[in-house]
Amino acid sequence: MPLDEVFAGAKKAVPIVLGYLPLGFAYGTLGRLAGIPLPYITMMSLLVFAGSGQFIAVSMIAAGSSALSIILTTFLVNLRHLLMSASLSTLLPDIPRSALPLIAFWLTDESYAMACGELRVHKRSHYYILGLFGTAYAGWVIGGTLGGLLGSIFSGTQATLTLEYALYAMFIFLLVIQLTDRKLLLAAVIAGLLSLVFYLIIPGSWYVILATVCTATLGVLMEKCQT
Repeated sequence: MPLDEVFAGAKKAVPIVLGYLPLGFAYGTLGRLAGIPLPYITMMSLLVFAGSGQFIAVSMIAAGSSALSIILTTFLVNLRHLLMSASLSTLLPDIPRSALPLIAFWLTDESYAMACGELRVHKRSHYYILGLFGTAYAGWVIGGTLGGLLGSIFSGTQATLTLEYALYAMFIFLLVIQLTDRKLLLAAVIAGLLSLVFYLIIPGSWYVILATVCTATLGVLMEKCQT
C-alpha cells in the first residue's frame, strides 16, 4: 500500500535526520551570527534545501557578496544534482511524472545514497522515495529553524564549527553502508583520489563534478570489460 511505502521510507530516513538536525542547527546558528533574520533562515531551508549551498550562501552574505555571485556559486556547487538525478532515474523507471518535481527538489547527497542502496536490493515505488526524501527535508528545516531561534546564545564560531563535523560523520556513514563489494570500494577510492587531485588543480567547485563523471565513466567501462 502507498502509506506503508511512505512509512518505510520515513523510517529509512532516520539516520539522515539525525545528521541533518545538528547540521541544520549549525546552519541556522551561523545565519543568525551573520545577521540574517530568522524568517529568511527558515525560508532558505524551505525553498533552497541544499546544505552546502546554504552554508556557502550564509558565508557570502556575511562577506557582503552580491546576489548574482551568490546565486552563481550555489548553482555551480549544486550541479552534481544533475548527475544524481540521472542515476536515480535508472532505478525508478516507472515513476509518474507528477512526482518528479518534488523528488527532484528533495534530492540531496545523503537521501540519494540511501535511496540507491535500498533500490539496488528491493523494488520500491515512488511513495517510498517521497517518504524518505520528505522526512529528510523536514529534519533539515526543523534543524535550521531551531538554530535560528537559539543561535543568539552563541558569541563565537567555535561551537558552530564543532557542529559542522556532523556533515563529515554523516558522509562517512553513508559511504560505509554502500561498500558492499570490492568494485564499490575501488570506485570510492578512485573518486576520493580524483576529487583531491582536481581540488588542488581546478579552482571553484568543478572538482566534484569532474571526479563524479570520471569515476562513473570508469565504472561503466569496467562493467563492459567484465561482460
